[in-house]
Amino acid sequence: MGLPALPGLIIREFFNSLTNESQFGLTPLALIALLLALNLGHIAVIFAGRITKTQHRFIIRSLLRNNLLDRLFKNPSAQIILDNQETEKTVSQGEIISYFRDDAEQIEDGVAWISEVSGEGIFAVFCLVILLNINVQMTLFVFLPVVGMVIIIQRAETKIKKYRRASRKATEKVTGILGEIFGSVQAIKVAGAENNVLDYFRNLNDQRRQAMIKDSLFNAILNSAFQNMVNLGTGIIMLLASSLMQSNVGQLTVGDFALFVYNLAFVTSFFTSLGSFMALYKHTEVSFERMAGLLSGASAYTLVTDNPLYLNDLNGQKKVLPSVEQPVQNKNNNLQSLRVSNLTYIYPGTNQGITDISLEIERGSLTVITGQIGSGKTTLLRVLLGLLPKQSGEIYWNGNIVEVPASFFIPPCSAYTPQIPQLFSYTLRENILLGLSKDDHDIATALNMAVFEQDLVTMNESLETLVGSKGVRLSGGQIQRVAAARMFVRQPELLVFDDLSSALDVETELALWSRIFVNTKEPEKNPWTPTCLVVSHRPSVLRRADQIIVMKAGRVQAQGKFDDIFSQRLLSNPQDISI
Repeated sequence: MGLPALPGLIIREFFNSLTNESQFGLTPLALIALLLALNLGHIAVIFAGRITKTQHRFIIRSLLRNNLLDRLFKNPSAQIILDNQETEKTVSQGEIISYFRDDAEQIEDGVAWISEVSGEGIFAVFCLVILLNINVQMTLFVFLPVVGMVIIIQRAETKIKKYRRASRKATEKVTGILGEIFGSVQAIKVAGAENNVLDYFRNLNDQRRQAMIKDSLFNAILNSAFQNMVNLGTGIIMLLASSLMQSNVGQLTVGDFALFVYNLAFVTSFFTSLGSFMALYKHTEVSFERMAGLLSGASAYTLVTDNPLYLNDLNGQKKVLPSVEQPVQNKNNNLQSLRVSNLTYIYPGTNQGITDISLEIERGSLTVITGQIGSGKTTLLRVLLGLLPKQSGEIYWNGNIVEVPASFFIPPCSAYTPQIPQLFSYTLRENILLGLSKDDHDIATALNMAVFEQDLVTMNESLETLVGSKGVRLSGGQIQRVAAARMFVRQPELLVFDDLSSALDVETELALWSRIFVNTKEPEKNPWTPTCLVVSHRPSVLRRADQIIVMKAGRVQAQGKFDDIFSQRLLSNPQDISI
């Protein structure tokens, strides 16, 4: 910390030597050489600090993004809801980019500046001691800018945060529409809406430009005010110093004046940085508030919780990530019965959802949920699996209550395929395994059960075939069967399908269900006996079902076997279900 102070002492000796007042008797050339050597050492220290600082900032940013992503993965809702004091709204994938990019970098800057300002502050105190030893009266004027800075920050706090929130929201809208455009290119082209979409995009960019200009301009005004206040204070000190040197030359030598000016620069630089940091702190508060709001009410402490980061070590060696293994199912916890009692969930601000749903599923059975569009079929599955938070009711697995469905209904307990399965821009193998350790035989068994073996033969690169963005290189039926194979390779106790066979032809559909039923109906021949919970309207599936649940307006209208429901006309209106 004392390295930057030594040049000041050398400078004082240099000027004192010119006036024959040097205390060490060194020549001016020797002092210049010593000054150059110290500066070279200072450069080396700065270079080493820059390397450490870069690593420190990278770790901060990585930890924030890691914790934010981990929390979002654990979000029980299928949609990310931004919860703040103003409103609740669904956040799109594109909008989330601004949180991971801009807000994470803002917090990184805020934390990194703490060490910088602290270091400057410690050295400023050291320099103040030197200034006080030179002249107390002049040193007291150094603190004038600080008072003004504190007053400005207190007065401007509301506007600082207001302009920063506005700029962040404007950026969020731009990244959001970009994500929507890239994900809907075909729909835009088919509708001939390219010009309208681009006009809307330009409008959002204009709004963002205006918000960013206001934010940047206000920050520039603040920084200019801080700098000018420091310069004004420095000018007053210089005037006082010249007066002292003229009135009482013996009290302040030329060397003392040079040492005072040299150390004064470090003190005033700290005050300027302190003013900028106070404004930066308010910006960082906004970023923490935004990211905490994205975490559905979690505290900001969640963002900075210590977690492992698999980065390179100091020798450049990459740390190996732990292998992803599916939890081993306890045989005592194998599904014997699944019971749902009075399950209820109503979407906020509406009267849509499910009410008082009760059902029971036995091991190895096929339960089909059916009903008209909007009757609550998909909502029932999502509430059961914890993808939507239940508002009342209980779920029992083998008679034991399931406290947290979102973390319980995962492999090996259950696996779920939604109406529109999601594939990634990777190989067929990677889309099936998603990090799971399984050999080619296990994958082939799962693909065969999903009636995908003939499709695989036609692919030149077999399991290494790239499926493209969202599986664009595959047909709708192939995407559904790959998603089914992803479930089968994990061999869960409960298979949950949301209209799995909607994109399949009749022959393929019959083959797929037949291969599933081989496991469910012949448990003595198969070590894996899955239980199926399915949303479907297909007559072939309904006739095979051990239990049919007919939904209407979020309630169970009828429940029983196919013959009980349709032959004996338990339904009051035949249009309640389309088969």
